[in-house]
Amino acid sequence: MQDTAPLVVGIDVGGTKTQLRAYAGDTLVADHIRSSGGWRPHDPVAAAGWLAALAAEALPAGVRPSALAVGGHACETPRQCAQIRTALQLHFDAPALVVGDAELLVPAAGVEKGVGLVAGTGSVAVGRFADGTPVQVGGWGALLGDEGGAAGLVREAVRAVWAAHDRGEEPDALAHGLLAGFDVPEVPALGAALEHVTAASAEWGRHAPAVFAAAEAGSPLARTVITEAGHALAALVARLAARGVVVDDVVVAGSTVLAQPPLYDAFVSALAESVPTARPRPLRAPPVEGAVAMARSLV
Repeated sequence: MQDTAPLVVGIDVGGTKTQLRAYAGDTLVADHIRSSGGWRPHDPVAAAGWLAALAAEALPAGVRPSALAVGGHACETPRQCAQIRTALQLHFDAPALVVGDAELLVPAAGVEKGVGLVAGTGSVAVGRFADGTPVQVGGWGALLGDEGGAAGLVREAVRAVWAAHDRGEEPDALAHGLLAGFDVPEVPALGAALEHVTAASAEWGRHAPAVFAAAEAGSPLARTVITEAGHALAALVARLAARGVVVDDVVVAGSTVLAQPPLYDAFVSALAESVPTARPRPLRAPPVEGAVAMARSLV
């Protein structure tokens, strides 16, 4: 198989699931999806071992990659990604590249230069300076940031409900949805409900559908939260533009923003105001294709 064409392997390690695709020329050799459980990007040796085990599981027996590219969730700095790439050399005698998973969006869309914007459980935007140096904004997690992602939406929805409570307003559809979701009897108890979870991003984020349901039911509070989330996502792009990143094309992905038209529309509207030259492009291809494109560039 590898006598006729080099085998290139792309891996997208997301927050929830991981996908590996391998091609020999244009022939698909492997397309494997599994849980991202056990991915430890802050331990380079463990991360490299996890990737090697994934490749052994997914590729045909005896087949070795000619080039490998990985987009890793929570691989947040060039130094961290470089450490994982170095550790990979213990497993693969082939060129390798490791980047943050959001960097897969632009090549997956077939765009030469641009910004990748993800709003799933969390939110982050990435681009590159003119010299090719990567730059990331956002992605600070549910406690400090991730505005526009599912967890950030829920956090801000609780804040909005609290503020309405402090103004003496009766609970509306948003408050009732959050009370039911967190299984608490009254608005003041929502704070403790948020604080007592063990994994804020995932456990807050799963309540995001209640925000959109409340907006559809007519809650002004929920609609304001969604509008402000759209503005927060556009602000990530504006921040990159202010730092000199080319933002003409903004490739958008993520289970929250693409699944919820009100949020996507709020983002597009805010982007048109803050960065009028930017063109939003919902990603239609799976991000793993961006990893494959990067692997091909190494051969």
